[in-house]
Order: sequence, then C-alpha cells, then structure tokens
Amino acid sequence: MSQLTLPVGDRDHAQGNPRAALTLMEYGDYECPHCGRAYPIVKRVQERLGKKLRFVFRNFPLHEIHPHALHAAEAAESVAQHGGTEAFWAMHDLIFEHQRDLRDEALGRLAAQAGVEAELVRRDLEEERYEPRVRDDFMSGVKSGVNGTPTFFINGIRHDGPWDEVSLVMALEAASG
Repeated sequence: MSQLTLPVGDRDHAQGNPRAALTLMEYGDYECPHCGRAYPIVKRVQERLGKKLRFVFRNFPLHEIHPHALHAAEAAESVAQHGGTEAFWAMHDLIFEHQRDLRDEALGRLAAQAGVEAELVRRDLEEERYEPRVRDDFMSGVKSGVNGTPTFFINGIRHDGPWDEVSLVMALEAASG
C-alpha cells in the first residue's frame, strides 16, 4: 500500500471543505484520455459527498506520450498565479472539457475564459515559468509510487481499486471509518 510522500499542504490546489474528513487526491495528466474519463466521475463524487470531501489535484504530465500535457499543466498553474483558486479550477475544468485541442493557442483561449489574459499565460509558457512547479508535483508523484494517470489517493493512501463513481464513493466511505 503506497502512501503520499508529500502531504497535502498550502501549495496544493484543493476544492471543498479544508477540514473535511476525507481527501481524494488525483495525480492527473490533462491530455490523458483516462483522466478525461475520470473528470466527470470525480465531479459526481464531489457532489455526492459534499462537505465531507476535499479534492486535490496534482500535475503528472506524461509528456512523452501526451505532447500537450506539460503546457496544459503549466497553463493551469499560470492561471492559478494570475487569477487565484477559482480561476485555477475554472481552467482545470475547461482543459478537461476541451481535451481534444490543447495547443498553446487553445490554452490561451481557455485561460481568457477562466478570467486571465491569454497573453500572460502565453508569456509564461514561453518562459517555462511554471515548469518547476509542475515538475515538483510530478516528482512528488514518482516518490509516492505514481507511474500512470489517473492515480488516486484517499487520505494519503493509494487507491488501487477501480475508480468508477460507485467504487470511489465506497472506498471513500470505508476510509471515513
């Protein structure tokens, strides 16, 4: 049973009740088709568990097989820096909802929809300003035994079971005692 080596902290992107008894963390790749399938499932799990759940997302771009994944993660981090938490989550959602076109121009348009100037994000991508932040997420995943996406952790313990809605909810409820 793998555990997180880097606990959830202030640097993480988290949605939901910060004092929730349950934390579901995903190491994800914005271009990964499996992560794209997991995206609406996680949304439904969040709706079902409400205030009992905090959801955390960390970047794990497999850019060797998904050529736009690294820039998508960097763009999300840029939006977070320029627009704050709500803008990050808007960008996160927009990227998954438009997963088929993650070229830099498209990422700029999505950033604008999330409330951040496309030019700021374009410049950040060009300068690779948030690549170290994305790499830190990636390395924390590697140290925690992540080797593919999506990888979920429930209260810091790797969830190796199925990640359909019913299975995730059951695993989360079992973790709550």
